[in-house]
Amino acid sequence: MPASGGAVTRNTLRRQIADALRDEVLAGRLQPGEEFTVKQIAEQYGVSATPVREALVDLCAQGLLDSDQHRGFRVHRFSVDDYRGMVEARMLVVDGIFRRDAARTRPAEPDLSYGVTLVSIRRRGEAAARAARAGDLDVLIGYDIRYWRELARLISANDHIADFLHRLRVQAWVFSVPYLRSDRELTGWLWSGHVDLVDAITRCDGEAAVGVVREYNARSLEWADRLDRLADRARPTG
Repeated sequence: MPASGGAVTRNTLRRQIADALRDEVLAGRLQPGEEFTVKQIAEQYGVSATPVREALVDLCAQGLLDSDQHRGFRVHRFSVDDYRGMVEARMLVVDGIFRRDAARTRPAEPDLSYGVTLVSIRRRGEAAARAARAGDLDVLIGYDIRYWRELARLISANDHIADFLHRLRVQAWVFSVPYLRSDRELTGWLWSGHVDLVDAITRCDGEAAVGVVREYNARSLEWADRLDRLADRARPTG
């Protein structure tokens, strides 16, 4: 039996609300720990409660929100250790993809769609790198997330792996945004090696690709250590 038009509309609305709220969190307009109810969100967007509740449950499943039976929902507050875990997890997975079979970075037979996809990813990478060098977080986050999602699907050939890496990347940005927006040394910590990674994959150079990713992850862990040092300095003594 075909799905009813109402069900399709509700599911579409559910995705739109989830995407809009995720963007609010990534932009820092919804802060870690901030609380809200289904009713508040429904009134904000002028929609019924059902798709809002479903969207919020989806975001809970993605680890971006926490649910409280009596108080509604709140933006999840990730710790520095959580962030380190995200970096280490993506490091192991991506490193494993390249180590498993470097030849998987390019099809054995000529594949026009593969080349077209790489060109598209490279363009996103160029835009992300420009935004990183300029310190434009709003532009960078959008391009970076899409860049890594498309790249993960291409090199892993496994949607489950790509979805896992996508979830880690969104969570990492959710953690990072509040700190980066207040960091005077912002541009020094934003990674801009997107094109270098695509070029290594285009050359079918697995070793070079691993090197780029490892350098990026090492830098991310160094930034986490810096956050810990800053927190230690800010703690009152006595």
